[in-house]
Amino acid sequence: MATQQDNFFGEGGDLQETVVAINRSAKVVKGGRRFSFSALAVVGDRRGRVGIGYGKANEVPPAVEKGISDAKKNLVRIPLKGDTIPHEIIGRFGAARVFMRPAGPGTGVIAGGGVRAVCQMVGIRNILTKAMGSTNPVNLVKAAMNGLLNLKNAKDVSRLRGVAIEEQVQEQPLPAAPGDAPPPPTPEPSQSEGQPQ
Repeated sequence: MATQQDNFFGEGGDLQETVVAINRSAKVVKGGRRFSFSALAVVGDRRGRVGIGYGKANEVPPAVEKGISDAKKNLVRIPLKGDTIPHEIIGRFGAARVFMRPAGPGTGVIAGGGVRAVCQMVGIRNILTKAMGSTNPVNLVKAAMNGLLNLKNAKDVSRLRGVAIEEQVQEQPLPAAPGDAPPPPTPEPSQSEGQPQ
């Protein structure tokens, strides 16, 4: 049963978690090798909150547990526009870069590995992404989080600029269809035409 404190920190039953990567490292000691494990976990409610965590232990289950616990402590809210992101953005961390672009309904989550896990845990259903540079899953997940944290919605931008949203979004004429020819320009009468010579 979730207590009031659990709900306050967002650790209630509405959070889902996934493990992105488990890494094994070995330390050579006198008697042989001693293994330790690290786990990268992503936690989210699929409604705009997400967190990432990293845990280390001598066995896999405690490492996963620590990673999930760390992710729950790092929950942040991401501004979404429906089931996609409000605008294009590039997230950066170390040598990893993740390009993210909003997509129309029915596109799905076009992403790989860790970036897909982050997008799904936030609640994004339609997005196009491209990972560039480093393919280290830890850096890719952190780059995706960096991009999502730098997203801004219209309300934030209007508040920062001190301009009402209605003034920002003005009606613009629709572009002509590809087959339609533009209307011929109307010639302006020159001053010499109207005067007698």
